[in-house]
Amino acid sequence: VAKDLPAKVENVAFCSMTEEQEELYQQILDDTRESLLREIQDNGMKNSKMSIFAALLRLRQICCHPKLIQKEVNSGKFEHLKEMLEAITKEGHRVLLFSQFVQMLDIIKDYFERAGIKYEYLTGATKDRQERIEHFNNDESVQVFLLSLKAGGTGLNLTGADYVIHYDPWWNPAVEDQATDRAYRIGQTKK
Repeated sequence: VAKDLPAKVENVAFCSMTEEQEELYQQILDDTRESLLREIQDNGMKNSKMSIFAALLRLRQICCHPKLIQKEVNSGKFEHLKEMLEAITKEGHRVLLFSQFVQMLDIIKDYFERAGIKYEYLTGATKDRQERIEHFNNDESVQVFLLSLKAGGTGLNLTGADYVIHYDPWWNPAVEDQATDRAYRIGQTKK
């Protein structure tokens, strides 16, 4: 099967936070560090695991976009994504864009609607999954398919795309690989 598929190229894109995003991140980090250290001292490491995971999640959300924690601050990562998508779609490529945060997909969707970018959208709440899949695969004017990682990571054939972007890395790289394989599978003819 692998020899039947075109070449697969993987890139990691790095970007910086905006100044205000970095200030927010540092403020939350400092506040969280103090409260976590107190909790660990009072309750022990074993009993503080959920608080530690919650703090890490909050910091990850700030890195994705501060709007995920209800802060109206610009996101360097989101600005970088917009630049990437503009370059990719300008060349006629089509993209699967995964995020673990449905709220992040909604932020991207709002931007697409304001910018007039045609897209498809699939989350766990999507009822007409097959219709959305067929629309993306068959309508070349739809350049981006927004997918929640959990809902779109398995059981879909999306060979209409030749780019896959994971907006936020998942804890388990195998889950990302499985999602990427929605496009990189039999029927894919593009690198």
